[in-house]
Amino acid sequence: MIKNLLFDLGGVIMDIDRMNCVASFRRLGMEDPERFLGEYVQQGPFGDLESGKIDAPEFRAELRKYLPAGVSDNAIDSAFSDFLIGIPLKRLDALTALKERYNIYILSNTNPIMWDGRIAQEFAKQGKDITAYTNGAITSFEVKCMKPDVRIFTEALTKFGIKAEETVFLDDSKANADAAAQLGFDTIHVAPGCEFTDLLAAKGL
Repeated sequence: MIKNLLFDLGGVIMDIDRMNCVASFRRLGMEDPERFLGEYVQQGPFGDLESGKIDAPEFRAELRKYLPAGVSDNAIDSAFSDFLIGIPLKRLDALTALKERYNIYILSNTNPIMWDGRIAQEFAKQGKDITAYTNGAITSFEVKCMKPDVRIFTEALTKFGIKAEETVFLDDSKANADAAAQLGFDTIHVAPGCEFTDLLAAKGL
């Protein structure tokens, strides 16, 4: 019996656009930002921030090695956050409805700049916050571990007190879904253009 839904954030709940972020950093004067910014995993200072190896001030200091002099903290944060497009209201409404029947959790490779900034703003746009839509969240930067490392899924099981066989994990990365499946999670790969609501309905959830 499924009791829990464990959601990736970007590409599942939140619409994202990697190239939007790449273009923003190019406008700031960074050469070849694509070498750092991947579809599912970030490299260099971006990856170090998401994995909790460095904090936000250290990230900005590292990034300035690749930028012209004088770029402000706000400009860096804004360019990075341009990876995020937003959460459609229909998905927030869907989470509200699902939360009446299941425990809803988030497991995200993300960073403190986005998490405390644009992500929080998106969850707040109906006058609520993330706690209205979920029962808990785990972020890579807080636990210092990134998907598809199976340790982050083990952390979710322990923190939330849930069982893998009672949990559906949804992610836009097949590698992440496959890693969760190794631990016994039921998984859904949310491919580009798919809505998690339709995929859950197809499973009778």
